[in-house]
Amino acid sequence: MSQRTLDKKHLTTKEKWREIVFEAETPDARLFDVILLWAILLSVFVVMLSTVPDISLNTQKIVLYLEWGFTILFSIEYFVRILLSEKPSKYIFSFWGIIDLLSTIPTYLSIFVHGSQYLLVIRALRLLRVFRIMRLTSYSKEASGLTKAIRASSAKITVFLGFILIVVILVGTGMYVIENAAYNFEYHPENKFSSIPMSIYWAIVTVTTVGYGDITPVTITGKVLSSILMILGYAVITVPTGIVSVEYADQKRASRKICGKCNGPNTKEARFCSNCGASLSTDEA
Repeated sequence: MSQRTLDKKHLTTKEKWREIVFEAETPDARLFDVILLWAILLSVFVVMLSTVPDISLNTQKIVLYLEWGFTILFSIEYFVRILLSEKPSKYIFSFWGIIDLLSTIPTYLSIFVHGSQYLLVIRALRLLRVFRIMRLTSYSKEASGLTKAIRASSAKITVFLGFILIVVILVGTGMYVIENAAYNFEYHPENKFSSIPMSIYWAIVTVTTVGYGDITPVTITGKVLSSILMILGYAVITVPTGIVSVEYADQKRASRKICGKCNGPNTKEARFCSNCGASLSTDEA
């Protein structure tokens, strides 16, 4: 009999429940988390269903009862987690603790503020627990690497976005002058560039290649300027992506061992080259 099995036999009832609620190693803990995930999925579906205008009155009542049922269930779960925590304050102010609390508040708040119950879709964030349940460590590592790459490139992206902000202000102001000059700066219902803020809004919509079409230039000069802004809009998508991609690739290279014999890349934990089989000693790495 293993030491781990012996240790589990001496666990108190509270410790056993703590293991079930907070861990994902044992069959009972995994079952608890799977049931919880299904409950979260169903509760999010119920919230979405409640916004459908064509459902019958009886269905609306059932949806309301289910909504309150899930809220009470998650409220009980939240307080159970607090009671089972070794340090309740640590759980309460943790990321998961805050999300668990926010996933129950909207229903109670709906008693006083109509429509706030729709904020219950925040429960979808609780589905992130699937990474722990399914032990998707490789996905977690990739997500961590991507987060680090975004942080490392944040300064460059900030400078780029600052440049784009200046461009949309200048272009928006210029478009306001161009379009209003055609009407001698007098009010005209056909002129959608009624103010500089409205023109800047148009510039943002155009440079991001969204193109709602609610505001369009009518002058030749305005159309030329908008065409230039549309072309510039591609950079808004490609430049930040390129910056993050380079940082991510650099981190990937930094986390690999390079074989001194064949120059092949290997994982940081590798002891032998996956390409030629040579030993990856500290000197060769």
